[in-house]
Amino acid sequence: MDNYNPGLDLVFAALTDGTRREMLRRLANGPASVSELAQPFRMALPSLLKHLAVLERAGVVATRKRGRTRTCWLRPTAMLTAENWLMELRRPVPPAFEQSS
Repeated sequence: MDNYNPGLDLVFAALTDGTRREMLRRLANGPASVSELAQPFRMALPSLLKHLAVLERAGVVATRKRGRTRTCWLRPTAMLTAENWLMELRRPVPPAFEQSS
């Protein structure tokens, strides 16, 4: 297991914020323009764009500008590094350490 993986750190850092997690949840339904993505949030557009930039740097979202419209979409394969790291931690729990219900 890697002790330091900058890509992994960026993904987990991007997921620490609830607004960004909600943005990802929305994009899981398909691409959206920035204005569509911003609609449910009560924040100024520049603030939302900062969140979007964090998601782009982490590689979990991509955007493309056509004319005046900037479209965003989810890049789920970029989250595989984080998913694989978490899967490495999943080991069977010895019976002596299992919590009883």
